[in-house]
Amino acid sequence: MQYTQTEVMQYVEEHDVKFIRLAFCDIHGMQKNMAIMPSELARAFDTGIAFDASFVRGFMNEGASDLFLVPDPSTFMVMPWRPSHGQVVRLLCDIKTASGAPFAGDCRALLRAAVRDARKMGLQCKAGTECEFYLFKTDENGEPTREPYDFGTYCDIAPRDKCEDIRREICLALEEMGLRPQTSRHEQGPGQNEIDCRYSDILTAADNFLALKSAIKSIADGDGLYASFMPKPLPNYSGSSLHLILSLSQNGENLFQVDNGLHNETAESFLQGVLRRITEITLFLNPLTNSYERFGRFEAPKFVTWSHQNHSQLICIPTVREAGRGCMELRSADPACNIHLALALLLWAGLEGVRDGLPLCAPDNRDLYRVPDEETESLLTLPATLSEALEIAEKSEFVRACLPEKLRENYFAQKRSEWERYRISGNRQEFEQREYFLTV
Repeated sequence: MQYTQTEVMQYVEEHDVKFIRLAFCDIHGMQKNMAIMPSELARAFDTGIAFDASFVRGFMNEGASDLFLVPDPSTFMVMPWRPSHGQVVRLLCDIKTASGAPFAGDCRALLRAAVRDARKMGLQCKAGTECEFYLFKTDENGEPTREPYDFGTYCDIAPRDKCEDIRREICLALEEMGLRPQTSRHEQGPGQNEIDCRYSDILTAADNFLALKSAIKSIADGDGLYASFMPKPLPNYSGSSLHLILSLSQNGENLFQVDNGLHNETAESFLQGVLRRITEITLFLNPLTNSYERFGRFEAPKFVTWSHQNHSQLICIPTVREAGRGCMELRSADPACNIHLALALLLWAGLEGVRDGLPLCAPDNRDLYRVPDEETESLLTLPATLSEALEIAEKSEFVRACLPEKLRENYFAQKRSEWERYRISGNRQEFEQREYFLTV
């Protein structure tokens, strides 16, 4: 359900709401918030609530550090793991400058702009997320350890799968929050899980992903565990991916619906647009040095290819038995990304492909995990390191056209610093555990 401002005000008044969390993300997708009392909600909707942007990574604003959080009533959610008396609710916020203009570092506003561009072309994009994460034990002080919660494997059941009760708790909480979890299961790694959310319009899907991560972290913590979205927390086991499911519609028709093996040409051009720009935007889909430990191992993609049903490819067109549910599945992203920024760039890449009328390249139907190296030498690969991804993104005219200059400069500068600290660290695995394990 999408609430209006009047409905939010009415709910807060009638349901013993005591705290309202105004949530937003920095340019790297790390969720932040401040709490206000119900008496301040009308002011928040009217003028916004000020915060000091100088303390938020990437938010320096040419010497003017005051920014304003203006809640979006359509994102209203109750946080069901908090007390039922004296409820806590959450609203995602638009970030404004003192003049009331959108802040250039607000990536949610960028995704909204991409949605408007699609609408101008008569297109609507929907998205869904398939998110993997690990659960680790905590010590006697409640601090995270590196010991997985169990040693289950793919689709195991209890007692080998010790995570099923936590996944159940998370999924029930998500339903109370108005999200629609579709499937959940134990994944391949020890303590590794996956929760998939049914797709919705692309902006709502991005907002829901933030709620999903927050619910997983909070509920795991309440059960004495630590949830990590680090892309590769255990070197010798599967990494955690964020598969992004995208569909494209025009006049109510799903353009990715495969009919007797034939595609709609607009959908093909959209897919080819993503393939054309994927190396240029990989920095934003895979933002950590640790992200690149996944590629080419444990069924994570490495080559810029596509196919039907073949999950060794970067993009897979899955078999869908329900009419109107056709889609493409991008398999390279990881859950450390800024979801609004990642989806905005993917949508713009696909729309560019449609505008340019790009023909879709031939599929690669081989199992690329088992093909000899000499047979894949001619294939374009994803960047192999954060440094390589950064270099490609910095040179990209596409990225320059899509992202505001200040956002680009701040993002690139912080990633360049991150890479340099990693490069000189002496022990790169220790660096990644120290830098990411407790923050992602």
